[in-house]
Amino acid sequence: MGAQWKAKHKDLAASAKSRLFGKLAKDIMIAARHGADPAANARLRMVVEQARKVSMPRDTLERAIKKGAGLTGEAVHFEHAMYEGFAPHRVPVMVECLTDNVNRAASDMRVLFRKGQLGTSGSVSWDFEHVGMIEAEPATAGADPELAAIEAGAQDFEPADDGVTLFLTDPADLDLVSRALPAQGFTVLSAKLGYRPKNPIDPASLSAEQLDEVESFLAALDANEDVQNVFAGLQG
Repeated sequence: MGAQWKAKHKDLAASAKSRLFGKLAKDIMIAARHGADPAANARLRMVVEQARKVSMPRDTLERAIKKGAGLTGEAVHFEHAMYEGFAPHRVPVMVECLTDNVNRAASDMRVLFRKGQLGTSGSVSWDFEHVGMIEAEPATAGADPELAAIEAGAQDFEPADDGVTLFLTDPADLDLVSRALPAQGFTVLSAKLGYRPKNPIDPASLSAEQLDEVESFLAALDANEDVQNVFAGLQG
């Protein structure tokens, strides 16, 4: 959970896949404002690569690019908003939204946080650091994540049980590091900016029932149409 909370078995559910495509389409439209050519638009290139890795339909991807770049004549207007607070049992949470209706998003957040506690700006963000997050897996046998992090210019890395390594970067170095990792034997699965908890809570300190309450709370946030990312202060 840690850096970015993810629903269990999220990739297996059709509804979750649909939500993922919707979130990626928003990211693509926002990035395409600065140009429809991924080769000349680093932010767009990273999101397009991520969309392809999760098998986003090509027509959906191309339509999002054209719409965001203003090539379809449709107006695209999304506002970025961050909400901070606590999940049940004082687990700090940061919620990143992209919305075409800030009043609706704010109202939804007030309702969703009733099972936790909605905070003011800065109430929990002080306990998170803004970083680049790159998920990558070994493309060659014996690829060393520590050496790859050093050579590619990452600030740190966190190996995972499933073989995927999370490389952490300065926000400004996200694209540079993601392009350097393949030469170090790693295939980049996703690259994005996010928030990493400085003092994450150990899930073992919560009972099974408490952890389930936290998971349910985070899942409800993630299912909201305006929510792009949920960052929770949990280890693992």
